[in-house]
Amino acid sequence: MITIKEVSELAQVSQATVSRALNGHPTVKEANKIKVFAAIEKLGYKPNSFAQALASSRSNSIGMLVGSLEGPFYGPLMHNAEDIVRKKNMHLIVTSGQESKEKEKDSIRFLQSKQVDGLIIHSDMLSDNELIQIAKETTATVILNRYIPELSKQCICIDNELGGYLATKHLLESGHHKVACITGQLSKIDSRDRLQGYRNALTEYGVKYDASLIVEGRFDHHGNHEKVRRLLDRSNHITAIFCQNDNIALAVYDVCSERGLIIGEDISLIGFDNDTYSQHIRPKLTTVNFPVIEMGIEAANCVLSLVSKKTYSVQNKLAPELVIRDSVKIIDSSYNEESKKVSSVTY
Repeated sequence: MITIKEVSELAQVSQATVSRALNGHPTVKEANKIKVFAAIEKLGYKPNSFAQALASSRSNSIGMLVGSLEGPFYGPLMHNAEDIVRKKNMHLIVTSGQESKEKEKDSIRFLQSKQVDGLIIHSDMLSDNELIQIAKETTATVILNRYIPELSKQCICIDNELGGYLATKHLLESGHHKVACITGQLSKIDSRDRLQGYRNALTEYGVKYDASLIVEGRFDHHGNHEKVRRLLDRSNHITAIFCQNDNIALAVYDVCSERGLIIGEDISLIGFDNDTYSQHIRPKLTTVNFPVIEMGIEAANCVLSLVSKKTYSVQNKLAPELVIRDSVKIIDSSYNEESKKVSSVTY
C-alpha cells in the first residue's frame, strides 16, 4: 500500500505539504501542488478518507433523514439528492424515522455522531422547536416538507394545500358535488394541508363540507382497501374521490373492480404524487404532480451551499401541478375548459 511518505519522497516535499495539498490548503505553492499530484498519479496513491477528515475537520458526507427507505416518493428523493452530493465527491448517509419520534431523534443523533457536514431532514414527528435546535447544532441543515420561519432560508416544501385545492377544484368543475376524500395519516402535516386544500375548494364552490365523506387512510399500502370499502358502504351517492396519494388511489381501483364499478365512469378519481405507474394503469390516473425530483436536487444544492458557506437562494415552495388523464368523468357541460388549460399539464 502506497503511503504519504512515499508521495513526499517522490515529490521532494514534506509530508505536511502533501497533506495540505490534498486538503486544498491555500498556503501550498503552485509548484509544490504540481509535484505532489504528479507523484500521486505516478504512484497510484489513494488518500485515507478518515485521515483527510481529521485534517480538514470535514467528513465529506451529508446525513439524510427520511420517513421510510421504500416507496415511489422516498426513492427518487434520495436518489436525486445523492446524485448531486456525489458530484461534489461527497457521500450521502441515509436513515429513516419509521413514523416514530424516538427513532427520528435516534437517527439524527446517529448522523451527528458520524460528524456529517450537513443534514437533510424530512421529519413527520419532530416539532418545529426541535428542528430549530438541531439546526443550531448542525448549522448546515435543510428541512423538507416543512416551513419554519426561523429557518426560512433552509426549508423546502411543496404547497400541499394548493395541491389539494387543485385536485378538488377539478372534480367540482367537472360537475361532481359528492366528492369524498381519503387522506393519508392525519399525524402528517402533508395530509392535513391537502385536506385543507380540499375544504378550501368546497367553500369556493359553495359545497357544504360533509365529515362522513372523509376517511383517514395511509400513504403506504397498509389497510387502504378496507378504508375504501368503508367509505363506499357509508355512502352510495359518491361520484368522485380525491385520494391524497397514488397508493391510496390504487386501492380504490382494486375495490371498484371487486364491486364492478368502472373508474372514470361510475366513480371519478384523482390521486396525488404522479408516481410512475399512474400513467400505466387503466384508465390512466389523473393526479397532482409532486416535484420530488426537484425537491431532492434543491435540498442537495442548498445543504452543499451551507456547508461551503456560499450564498444560495433557496426555493422555499415548489408548485404542485394537476396532471389530467382519464380517471375523471365530466358530468356537467358547464365545465370550464380554459381553467383546465391554465391549471394543468396533460401527459
